Amino acid sequence: MRGVPFRLATTSQRGGALLLRRLSTATDKKPLIETAMLPGGVLTIRFANESKLNAWTMPLLKQTAEELTRAAKDDAVKGVVVTGSGKYYSAGVDLSSLIQPMAPAKLVKQIRDQNEKCFGLFLDFPKPIVAAVNGPAIGAAVTSTILMDRVLANEAATFSLPFAKLGVPPEGCSSVTWPERMGQTNAQRMLGPENWIPTANEAFKSGLIDEVVPGDANALVARAVEVVRERIAAGGKRRFDAAEHARLSKVNAQESATLANAFVSAKFLSAMEAFNVKRKKSQLATFFWLAKVTLPLWKPADIAPSR
Repeated sequence: MRGVPFRLATTSQRGGALLLRRLSTATDKKPLIETAMLPGGVLTIRFANESKLNAWTMPLLKQTAEELTRAAKDDAVKGVVVTGSGKYYSAGVDLSSLIQPMAPAKLVKQIRDQNEKCFGLFLDFPKPIVAAVNGPAIGAAVTSTILMDRVLANEAATFSLPFAKLGVPPEGCSSVTWPERMGQTNAQRMLGPENWIPTANEAFKSGLIDEVVPGDANALVARAVEVVRERIAAGGKRRFDAAEHARLSKVNAQESATLANAFVSAKFLSAMEAFNVKRKKSQLATFFWLAKVTLPLWKPADIAPSR
């Protein structure tokens, strides 16, 4: 990912916690990430792009990566809570922000590498990390939570994986973690064409998430901080050992290559055409139709996993 310039705001006290940074790009008026250090070495990372429902744009992902990299190296940080601001946890990846015009073969490689790196941020993080899902979560924002140590949610949360609708395969290790956590039937309901969107209580009953926290987003984050402190007190290790980390890393690499190849498939282009027809975006619909019918002329060879 290319570097994105950002600036640091002055520190201030808010709600008994030291607000460390409010990061924004040079052109954004509102911060995209807020972080706060709490007693006991717990850092909260909050997606703060409410106007886009905390969607994962390139700047937001860049800043999240910087925060997690910094937290991993900072001895003062013992664990992390990831949450969202406003009504949404995150609306998922903003493709228009991540995909730029370029040669098809280069695009496919970029998608593979960015996808693998994105989920590696959570998979490779060396300290306890807990998701506090405060509202609807979509796509990669959902699958990444299962790569953390615990997933907590309040009753406003829902979990959506529109892979089949978009004509793309599962990512974020969900091809293996979903059946293992939920069983094949419920996993297929979410990953497949039914696009089942469970509520927090349904997700808990099915085994997808670990806890539903009554009350508002503040109560949710407070409980998530408590869980991180418990994990710190127990030794501060991640929930998976080296063997499991290696297995999931391999799955992430394989899924990332499969996903990248899917982005230049007739199935994906047809799904994008239909999606934009439904949105009455005629120019975009025509673009995807033209890309589909000319696909044999420009489709690059499939890319292999990076490892």
